[in-house]
Amino acid sequence: MAEQPTHPISDIDRHPDIAALRARYDWAVQRPSGQTVSGLAFLSGLYLAISSWVVGFFGHTTLTVNNLVTGIAVALLAAGIASANGRMHGLAWVLPIIGVWTIIAPWVLPPHGAGASAIASNVATGAVILVIGVACASLGRMSKRRR
Repeated sequence: MAEQPTHPISDIDRHPDIAALRARYDWAVQRPSGQTVSGLAFLSGLYLAISSWVVGFFGHTTLTVNNLVTGIAVALLAAGIASANGRMHGLAWVLPIIGVWTIIAPWVLPPHGAGASAIASNVATGAVILVIGVACASLGRMSKRRR
């Protein structure tokens, strides 16, 4: 008797439409515009992670930890999108949400009363992540031009 595989193989992974969709997403991220968007997302995540030390608001512990964790998350998502967009495109919608959270975090996280530099840094970085996140989420919608 043949042994049953421990993990059933889904036929949907072999479907031609799924393969074509993944190929399209991978194609989009390999274009210069896709590389630029994912690279900017990665750099924005790194900046967000170190922003409290760059700007100097490390006295606000909760905001510092929040920026560190969300910055690392943005950088990891951007790296995943850049390397395997065919499989990661479903998570690209998280980037704009993190961007909005970054904008409102100085007013929501205790202690309330973050300095002007912390607010300005978070609002600017959050806006950049929001815009880049929308661009990352729309990478697969790029049309292929035929020559």
